[in-house]
Amino acid sequence: MNQDPLTLYKLIVLYMLNRVTFPLTKAQVCDFILEKEYTNFMTLQQAISELMDADMLYARSIRNRTHLEITESGRETLDFFHNRISSTIKTEIDNYFLDNEFELKSELSVYSTYYPTSNGEYSAELVVKEKEVELINLKLSVPAKELAVSICDKWESKHEDIYKYVIEKLF
Repeated sequence: MNQDPLTLYKLIVLYMLNRVTFPLTKAQVCDFILEKEYTNFMTLQQAISELMDADMLYARSIRNRTHLEITESGRETLDFFHNRISSTIKTEIDNYFLDNEFELKSELSVYSTYYPTSNGEYSAELVVKEKEVELINLKLSVPAKELAVSICDKWESKHEDIYKYVIEKLF
């Protein structure tokens, strides 16, 4: 049976998101699919957009990254059509996660975001997670957007030192 290529790309995205217990960034999904040359960037963006429109994917923006998760509707669709993905592609995806799961998770375990508050200031939220447990979640109120951006940018490289410092001072 011949199938629409866009349908296959959608199923590949759903399969990837169903294989992990944590959200993947849109960039992580794209990197894998484009590296394997399954399709081009524009077609992949169309597939992801259509999956979101159909409520099969949930997308959440955290700063400059879009995190994707499969929805229950997406799981049901994948359960029904998973046989349309070749065993070769499934094996490539499974092997990719076996080889890269730690790196993929660690990319998502540290994040930061900022947003304006009702009093005209900004709030910078800084988070470190291990699995689904938040180890630390700091919210800092700052007077300017530039300061909030700077704090968020530094969090990625300084989070370990800051977390260690807080733990040492509290215990």
